[in-house]
This record gives sequence, C-alpha cells and structure tokens, in this order.
Amino acid sequence: MVHNNLKKIRLAKGVTQTHLAKRLKVTTMTYSRLENGETKIDVERLMVLAKALDIEIEVFFNNELTECVISNLGSEKEVV
Repeated sequence: MVHNNLKKIRLAKGVTQTHLAKRLKVTTMTYSRLENGETKIDVERLMVLAKALDIEIEVFFNNELTECVISNLGSEKEVV
C-alpha cells in the first residue's frame, strides 16, 4: 500500500524518481526499489518523502487519503 500510494502521488505531482532520490540521498536505482516495494521504506525516509511531496505522512498509509490528494491536485490545476 505505502509503495503504491507513493508512486501514485509522485506521478500525480509530476515529480521524478531522480528528484526524490536526491532528496533521500540515494541512487535512482535504490529509490526505484523503494517505490516498487523491493525494499522497505523506513519512517525517516517516509518523513523526507512526505515533506518533498508536500503531504502528511499518513497519506501513504491510506488509499482514500491518497485518492483525495490526487483528486485535489486536479481541482487545483483547474482553478489556476
């Protein structure tokens, strides 16, 4: 769930894996493994990712919150 929600939000916000890898101070390959669920994401990294994506950390753990965040992104784009 966490991995899928991370990927959905990243894509919805138009953020690259490379950008988030730099924020975590890891290689793009390591980040890819985190996002694909091959490697577990620790709390410290989740906090960095949440800050980088400008969301609350809880969103990663809740599919409904993830969909709400993504939906709100679409609304914000329409208003601008």
